[in-house]
Amino acid sequence: MASMSMIQALNSALDTVMGRDPNVLTFGEDVGYFGGVFKVTEHLQQKYGAKRCFDAPISEGGIAGTAIGMAVYGLRPVVEIQFADYMYPAYDQLVSEAAKIRYRSAGEFTVPLTVRMPYGGGIFGGQTHSQSPEALFTHVAGLKTVIPSTPYDAKGLLISAIEDDDPVIFLEPKRIYNGPFDGRRDRPVVPWSKHDASEVPEGHYTIPIGKAAVVREGADCTILAYGTMVHVAMAAAEESGIDAEVIDLRTLVPVDIETIVKSVSKTGRCVIVHEATRTSGYGGELSALVQEHCFYQLEAPIERVTGYDTPYPHALEWEYFPTPPRLIKAMRRVMEA
Repeated sequence: MASMSMIQALNSALDTVMGRDPNVLTFGEDVGYFGGVFKVTEHLQQKYGAKRCFDAPISEGGIAGTAIGMAVYGLRPVVEIQFADYMYPAYDQLVSEAAKIRYRSAGEFTVPLTVRMPYGGGIFGGQTHSQSPEALFTHVAGLKTVIPSTPYDAKGLLISAIEDDDPVIFLEPKRIYNGPFDGRRDRPVVPWSKHDASEVPEGHYTIPIGKAAVVREGADCTILAYGTMVHVAMAAAEESGIDAEVIDLRTLVPVDIETIVKSVSKTGRCVIVHEATRTSGYGGELSALVQEHCFYQLEAPIERVTGYDTPYPHALEWEYFPTPPRLIKAMRRVMEA
């Protein structure tokens, strides 16, 4: 197997599926000739031509609407919204059309559409390039929401998303495109080549949508995380001395409630971490699910470690970004309760 960054793994996923299925195509702003602002679609236009990998106007609503039409007529478009912060003009198309067509047509039509979006902070992108809008999609019936945390998962999940007959929102944590990040900005950057999950098969493989991964086993408390926060959670578990079990959700909708319940029932304690704002963040839904399913097993109140209820700050990025020290404090609170 080859060692890949997340960018290379996503590119390999697109290349693999486009090579297998002529109905798969990709487009978006700067996706074609330039290869995408993060180079995820690099060389695809040269290989598959400008009809299957092409640039779109700066119109997110137009990109989404065009892709929905393509999907209804039998194609499998994969569109890139250059930053998740730019998806708001396309939101109506995704919510009112893509998510509803299977239902309103009584199953006669489906929308096999994948919407790729780099999201999240940690790159000094400020308030318009660092948002985490995942909760806006998980609230919408008819959409699936997927967030990988490693190159291996990124490729397998993206292939599953493209081959799925329903619309999938595929959020890519851009802070870990080139290497895992544990929230310690004062430490040297570690490339993916030094991480086991950078070993990625070059051919076709899938990871089921809706299946979480236990990335660290433990007995003291459960940490629920996704995206970049998986690596922050792993660092916090190692540094705290607390025997924490870390679950990488991988898919927010559908969520793997069985794996969550099994873990929390074992540990009796739960900490949830995400970098989106706290109020109405996805952590609130996770907290409710844990409370509903594990009430009699809980030994302490559920803790949430999140971004704050402010626009994403530029100058104070590291006060906003959930880091291991913040997570460790929450872990100690549940252990002392």
